[in-house]
Amino acid sequence: MKILLASQSPRRKELLSNLGFDFEVVKIDCEEIVPEHIKVGEAAGYLSELKASAFRKLEENEILLTADTVVAIDNQFLGKPQNEEDATKMLQLLSGKTHQVYTGITIKTLNNTITETDVADVEIDELTTDEIKYYIQNYHPFDKAGSYGIQEWLGMAKIKKIHGSFYTIMGLPTHLVYKILKEI
Repeated sequence: MKILLASQSPRRKELLSNLGFDFEVVKIDCEEIVPEHIKVGEAAGYLSELKASAFRKLEENEILLTADTVVAIDNQFLGKPQNEEDATKMLQLLSGKTHQVYTGITIKTLNNTITETDVADVEIDELTTDEIKYYIQNYHPFDKAGSYGIQEWLGMAKIKKIHGSFYTIMGLPTHLVYKILKEI
């Protein structure tokens, strides 16, 4: 079977490779809009499945893997920041609080589609204005939901506690991906 990873994320590529799978990276052009009726906990799975359905028809020997990560606090979505000001506001909102990171995956074959979502709670220590500025200027988190990557400085220096999978927070619930791909 040929695995197609529909993600431009270097983190997802690294994680899937580290699981021991050979794969090809493919691109999907899909407008990622979450309808208002979708609950926060369902959004990542919804977006992952939306991407999978936007891909061409699969061939018999192909498996498509799509994923999406959503950061939420107090039932409010935090997407990817548009600019430095947006990133600063998000990090100020997360400072000293616990938030949720949802990563949804969709694994699709010619005859079957499986979508799963994993969630992790993340507690961030208080962030000073200087720490936020340092992080944004040095790590440019503009491609990351919630304006941070747990594998970077902010994760090492300011994450107090996580409940759930580190890899879900990083953008790919590897335990779910491995289990489903091995079953297929």
